[in-house]
Amino acid sequence: MNELIRAKRGRKTCLEHVFRNPSGSAIPSISLGRLSMIPWVHLDTATMPGGGGELRLMRRGDEYSIMSGSIALMNSRISSSETALGELACDRLGGRRNCRILIGGYGMGFTLRAALAGLGADARILVAELVPAVLEWARGPMAELTAGCLSDPRVSIREVDVGGLIASARASFDAILLDVDNGPDGFSRSANDGLYNLRGLKAARNALRPKGLLAVWSAAPDREFASRLGRAGFTVDEIKVRANKGRGGRHVIWAATNEAGGPV
Repeated sequence: MNELIRAKRGRKTCLEHVFRNPSGSAIPSISLGRLSMIPWVHLDTATMPGGGGELRLMRRGDEYSIMSGSIALMNSRISSSETALGELACDRLGGRRNCRILIGGYGMGFTLRAALAGLGADARILVAELVPAVLEWARGPMAELTAGCLSDPRVSIREVDVGGLIASARASFDAILLDVDNGPDGFSRSANDGLYNLRGLKAARNALRPKGLLAVWSAAPDREFASRLGRAGFTVDEIKVRANKGRGGRHVIWAATNEAGGPV
């Protein structure tokens, strides 16, 4: 069956005509008019906690994709904006000593690797990943892509909901980096809405140190969310970044700074 797949809101900007075989395990494709003779192979399936559905890990040659249904949530070849999220945090922290950073979630590790590259030996990064299989995939089939970042002594891992960590923290982090969905709408998991509503944003501000940064990745602009960040007490910049090495669609990162500090 021919099926045209478009990543939701253009998160991953390529279009593919997909020819599915009856088992669904191998998917030869024509991508943007370029014939690819390498089939997509289904490597594994994981269930998201809390009724969030299933994730599938797919591979085509050295390219990986994590799918939710027919939607590509992550793709190893289209990662520039995820890398930019980590680079932005390092730039905004400006060489601050003893940085403490929370990243939710791991994804394919592009944000984590960018943050590690820009931070000193005294930094500490806590990664919250809700789906254990995502970390198993990072250490297993995608080990070459992972490049040892999960074993970096500056990194610790918690297999928990990042929202719980944020809610329980008080002035604990210099930066919180969120890329757990396609944007502030809880697409992949409805419980993620609690990260993006006013209560969740105030909790994030309380979890940050003075001048701390909340950076949120999104596939598309959201005027209401930007306004909500302001109502939560943040100073907000909206930054557009290309999806893939200066090409492709434009994704959005909101850089929200806790200028005043103190509880809200």
